[in-house]
Amino acid sequence: MTGPVIAAASPTAGSDARAALHRLRTEVGKAVVGQDAVVTGLVIALLCRGHVLLEGVPGVAKTLLVRTLATALDLDSKRVQFTPDLMPGDVTGSLIFDPRTAAFTFREGPVFTNLLLADEINRTPPKTQSALLEVMEERQVSVEGERRPLPEPFIVAATQNPVEYEGTYPLPEAQLDRFLLKLTVPLPGRDEELGVLRAHHAGFDPRDLRAAGVRAVAGAADLAAARAEAHAVHVAEPVLGYIVDLCRATRSAPALELGASPRGATALLATAKAWSWLAGRDHVTPDDVKAVARPTLRHRLRPRPEVELEGVTADAVLDSVLATVPTPR
Repeated sequence: MTGPVIAAASPTAGSDARAALHRLRTEVGKAVVGQDAVVTGLVIALLCRGHVLLEGVPGVAKTLLVRTLATALDLDSKRVQFTPDLMPGDVTGSLIFDPRTAAFTFREGPVFTNLLLADEINRTPPKTQSALLEVMEERQVSVEGERRPLPEPFIVAATQNPVEYEGTYPLPEAQLDRFLLKLTVPLPGRDEELGVLRAHHAGFDPRDLRAAGVRAVAGAADLAAARAEAHAVHVAEPVLGYIVDLCRATRSAPALELGASPRGATALLATAKAWSWLAGRDHVTPDDVKAVARPTLRHRLRPRPEVELEGVTADAVLDSVLATVPTPR
């Protein structure tokens, strides 16, 4: 998959919460080289309480990214390797009979965490995917009619491989639409890859982030304050109209059989506000909307099969939409 990921916003003077999140991005960079743009996308997802789909070939540090982010933010993190034999209870938890008390007790699954890494999410069958769908949308687990809320904050960071589809179960549109962002994790450039090798040659162990110098530089309180400030960012009526016009244009694009839903429009509003706040502004500009349009909308679009055969991608359609929809001044 080609096309821009999401550019990194420049650190600016501002609130303590904004400074804390900029420190967070810097801290993640101690362990993950050359993925600043993806780190910014993950920070935006945290600000918006949204889930992220990370797409990239094996070996580009998708898992390390999520683990390092959780460590630097002092959050609990769990990882689930999705496989064809994974059952819903393996993810959400299940009732276990205790012979000592002759009663059933609930054993929490790995979703009871702050940051869930769902590795190779498209390798598990639809039954397990549907269990994760409730977790993502409702932020709760229902077992035997009893609802059990998940911790706050809670986001899912799911990974998938864009080149190996044998034995996979494509994610349904309803689940794709629940992801706030789809971030493409690119291969590093030559200089960045040299930096990776130098770090490993010097003794860097990706399984020991503390030894690599990664420390908690922000916490849940900083994140809560940041969310409140980002939510308060002003959006003028012409910019609201621009967001709507972009999403409506995808629905009438000849190359697409499925355009962005109203949920996609609300997601674009939220990510544009978070992007603007990270950049130190108190209002959203049309350029802010353009900066986050591709990662926010690309997974919500479905190109027609005949144009896919010609190599047309969702990003290419979005490029055309962004170039043709009038920009407010």
